Amino acid sequence: MSLSLFESQVPRPLAEVLRPASLADVVGQEHLLGENGPIKRMVMSGSISSFVLWGPPGVGKTTIARLVALEMKAHFVQLSAVMSGVADLRKVFEQARQERAAGHQTVLFVDELHRFNRSTQDALLPHVESGLITLIGATTENPSFSLVGALLSRARVFTLNPLDEAALGELLAKIERYYSQPLPMTADARDALLKLADGDGRYLIGMVEEILRFKPDREIDEAELSKLLQKRLPLYDKAQDGHYNLLSCFHKSLRGSDANAALYWAARMIEGGEDPNVIFRRLACAASEDVGLADPHALPQVAAAWETFERVGWPEGRLFLAQAIIYVATSPKSNASYSAFDAALSLARRTGSIPPPKHILNAPTKLMKQLGYHEGYRYDHDYPDAFSGQSFFPDELKDEDINFFKPNERGYERELSKRQAYWHRIKNERQ
Repeated sequence: MSLSLFESQVPRPLAEVLRPASLADVVGQEHLLGENGPIKRMVMSGSISSFVLWGPPGVGKTTIARLVALEMKAHFVQLSAVMSGVADLRKVFEQARQERAAGHQTVLFVDELHRFNRSTQDALLPHVESGLITLIGATTENPSFSLVGALLSRARVFTLNPLDEAALGELLAKIERYYSQPLPMTADARDALLKLADGDGRYLIGMVEEILRFKPDREIDEAELSKLLQKRLPLYDKAQDGHYNLLSCFHKSLRGSDANAALYWAARMIEGGEDPNVIFRRLACAASEDVGLADPHALPQVAAAWETFERVGWPEGRLFLAQAIIYVATSPKSNASYSAFDAALSLARRTGSIPPPKHILNAPTKLMKQLGYHEGYRYDHDYPDAFSGQSFFPDELKDEDINFFKPNERGYERELSKRQAYWHRIKNERQ
C-alpha cells in the first residue's frame, strides 16, 4: 500500500520499515515457517485453521499473523486484548459476515490473547467453530494456564523461539543493507549487542536506532556501547511463566547437587526483581523434600539463613542466601521421608475407617477399662533401650508388611537404616 504525501514525511520506526514482506523473510522460526513447518504447510495448502502463537516478545508473532493473512489473501483485522472487549468483537463478527458474503475469509489477530477474560474468550468460540473467523492469537504466557480449554481445543498452539545469535546477526545484516553501510562498532561491541538483545529482535532494532541517533563519528567499542545503552532488565515476569520456570530450574539444580547452577538461577531471579523470600521458601521445600534426613541440618540452615536475612536485609542478605543455597545443593540427597508420608497417606485413604487397636488407647473411665482400652499396653521405657517392640497398627493391618520409611545409605540416613534394622531384630525376638 502506497503512503500518502503527508504520511511519507512522517518518520517511521525502523522495526516497521524492516518488517518482512513474506514468510520467507522471517528469521529464527524455521521450525514453523521452513519447508516442512506446519504454518508453511497450511499456507501452501490454501487452507488455514485457527492457531495461537506462543513466545517471548520481539520474535515475530504479529509479523507472522499479518503475512499469513496476506499470503492467503484474507481480510485481516488486528485487536489488542488489552484495549478491546466483547463490543469490539461484535463489530469484527459483523464485518466478517459481510466479507464472507463477498467471498472473503477473515483472519482476526488478537495480540496478548491471554488478557481476554474467560467470558470474552468464550465469545470467540462459536465464530471460530463456524469458520466465520480464523483466529490467530499471540501470547507471551503459557496457553495451558491462560486460555480456556474450549478455545485451546479449537486452535493449535505453535511455540516461537527466542532469536538465537545467528538469527539476530541476520537481522543486524538486514539493517546494514538498509543503510548501505556497516554499523559503526567493533566486532566485540557487535557481539555484545547481540547478547544484550537476549533473543528479542524488536529490542535489537531499538538499540540500533539509539546508536544511530548518537551519530558516532568512529567505531564504538564494547565499553562505549555499555555507556550509550542503558542496561536492560532481564525478561522475567514475577507473576507468570518466568517466575515458575526459573523456580523450577532453581529447584532441579538443588536436587541435582549443582551448586553453581542453583546460584545462577537464583541470581537470575534476583536480577529480575524477585522477592528473596520466594527463593527462601523454595529452599526450605528442597531442604525437606530432596535432602530430608540425609542431612537433618539442611532445614535448620535454611531457616537460620532466612531469619538472619529478614533481620539484616539486602545487600548483605545475599551472603545468607548464598550460604543456604550452597548447603542444600551440596547436601546428600534423600526423599525417603517425603515418599514415606505419601505412602502412609495412600494407605490411610484406603483404610481410614479401621478402628485403632485398643491397647494404645487411653482408658480414663471405668467403662473404657472394662471394654479393654489400654489393656496390654507396654510402656517402652520399662524395656531395654526404651523399646518394647509392640505393634501400633490396627489388628487388620499386618505390621510386618508395612514399611513406609526406607532410608538409604546416604548421609545421616545410613545411621537411621542401622537403627531401624536393630529395632526390627529386637521386635522379632520379643514377639
